[in-house]
Amino acid sequence: MTEVATRLPIVIGSRSPRRLELLQLIADPMRLIVLPPLDVDESGFDGLVEMLEFEARCHEIVERKRLDVIRQLAEGPAVDQGCVVICADTTVIVKDKAEALLALGQPQEDGDWQNEVRGWFRSYFAGRTHFVLSVVSVSLCDAAGNVSRTLNESCVTCVTMRDAVDHWLDWYIATGEPLGKAGGYAIQGAGSVMVTKVEGSYSNVVGLPIENTVKMLREIGAFPA
Repeated sequence: MTEVATRLPIVIGSRSPRRLELLQLIADPMRLIVLPPLDVDESGFDGLVEMLEFEARCHEIVERKRLDVIRQLAEGPAVDQGCVVICADTTVIVKDKAEALLALGQPQEDGDWQNEVRGWFRSYFAGRTHFVLSVVSVSLCDAAGNVSRTLNESCVTCVTMRDAVDHWLDWYIATGEPLGKAGGYAIQGAGSVMVTKVEGSYSNVVGLPIENTVKMLREIGAFPA
């Protein structure tokens, strides 16, 4: 079964191009199939106080994505010999002036996103450390879409940014890079000029903790030992 599993297609339950790019670094691109969840609505983080609550909510979001993708597989054409399904959710968590935790989503493109991003950098990022939280699930499925095993892991990375963000903000916003990025920045792109320290998984900040993902793939036999 292990030899077969290492050749199974890997279904990515995500619309994120960053997650696809990261998975292409560790798996044969010919094994990868993108199948995003049909339901784009996600539970928010309003009213949450503790990091454990944010983590639990991320687990709920990932489980909803996973069930959505599994349902699509069961109702659609069968995947010969089965497949591996990977789903994930990443959120940026900051502290406000009262030190309360707050989750930042993606800048709203149809609004005044430029000033939204400026506010985030000045209030939450400049000279401060924030958290990038991801939850990842890996499921092993047979050809009928039945799940034989599912693993879940969470990962938190601490990111510290420079004090003098104003020196870079107009230029950075003009690149358009903040759009579509949780927290309004991309550490793998121009946003790296703002970052002074990363504690933990760098790939987690990009969009998928590779270390955790490989560990789970190995545990279910879908990645070479």
